[in-house]
Amino acid sequence: MFVLLGVLVALAAPAAVHALDSDYSIIVSVANQTNNNGVAEKKPVAGVKIAITTPAGVAVGEGVTDATGAATIAVPAKDDYVVTLDVASLPSGVTLVEGTKTVVNIVKDAFTTNQKRVTFFAGSTGDSGASLAERIAQRLVDGVRLGLIIAICSVGLSLIFGTTGLTNFAHGEMVTFGGMMAFWFNVLLGVPLLIAGPLVIALGGVFGLAMNGLIFAKLRKRGIGLISQLVVSVGLSIMLRNMYLYQFGGRTRPLDDFSLQVAKSFGPVSITMRDLTTTIISLAVLLGVAAYLQRSRTGKAIRAVSDNPSLASSTGIDTQKIIRIVWFAGGALAAMGGLFRGLDEQVGFEMGSGLIFLMFAGITLGGLGSAYGALVGGFLVGLLVELASLVVPAELKNAPALLILIVVLVLRPQGILGRKQRVG
Repeated sequence: MFVLLGVLVALAAPAAVHALDSDYSIIVSVANQTNNNGVAEKKPVAGVKIAITTPAGVAVGEGVTDATGAATIAVPAKDDYVVTLDVASLPSGVTLVEGTKTVVNIVKDAFTTNQKRVTFFAGSTGDSGASLAERIAQRLVDGVRLGLIIAICSVGLSLIFGTTGLTNFAHGEMVTFGGMMAFWFNVLLGVPLLIAGPLVIALGGVFGLAMNGLIFAKLRKRGIGLISQLVVSVGLSIMLRNMYLYQFGGRTRPLDDFSLQVAKSFGPVSITMRDLTTTIISLAVLLGVAAYLQRSRTGKAIRAVSDNPSLASSTGIDTQKIIRIVWFAGGALAAMGGLFRGLDEQVGFEMGSGLIFLMFAGITLGGLGSAYGALVGGFLVGLLVELASLVVPAELKNAPALLILIVVLVLRPQGILGRKQRVG
């Protein structure tokens, strides 16, 4: 219990430093979209003046975008506002995509949290100059990166299901925990990510171990059914998400290290060195996990418990010890995925919950309870999500992956690498 309390106290620390985040504010971003040999790139635009007024024209606040292309302007209350971009302050050669759209009206109900984000886009429209083949190649690269992150997050979720039968909806919050602890170390304490990263992963493992020991191990010991445990995991997910929202605030924030990156072109595709590095590390970690499960004594025991816990226990395997190892490994891998996702998409209180159904889609596609299935399924889901954005609006790109989840459950419930089981 003291471990979990210590972790939650660590999460509470940012609240004291960012006390002003409790006030309402509007975050205005300006991004320059360009085509580099047919490859779409987005770069922040600094030095742009932003003014906020009431609908009646009364000045509320103003700001200038920083090196990240964003300006945070405090507002007195949750109300209607008008955000105006000063076109004259745009750098030479930079024009808005919609040249006349320099004003955005914000209504009171748009404040779902205490922050509201507005983005102005400059430059040419994203992929307009790229051929279909180049766009597909770029989406494949983005899909590989996303797929590897989903796979890293999914392995622990799949192993926990295989060894305990628990469908853990709080696994997404374990991913968020990794991103937030990285923010705490890197931004608030100033610890470089190269040093903070291993600490974040270790704390993620401790968090997973504490979650099992304080909650789910006790439920299993009392003979509580899996459906009841699933409901507990849903409640735990909601509780943790609201705790994150209370301490961290509603807006996303970048990590200090590697936040300003310029994409490099490799033939028809472009990728930042940060994303290329995290992709390589993710691939190496997944290959290492697969090799560990295949060849090590503990890895074989994990697979044995996942295949048949009762039979594994009868052969002398300490199933409770294996379950604790799985929870620690699952939490550590989830924290790593949260760290990489925070580097890619910034840190936010919903970053893990936004991935949870993609993780479920991945482990269902690959095979429930199979670690190898989670690797394959998560990778394929990431590819599918990014490729789907070629044919559906970006807001709906996750929908095909969830459709695949339904189709697989209907046509092949055991997944790609799963095995059929006789029921009854």
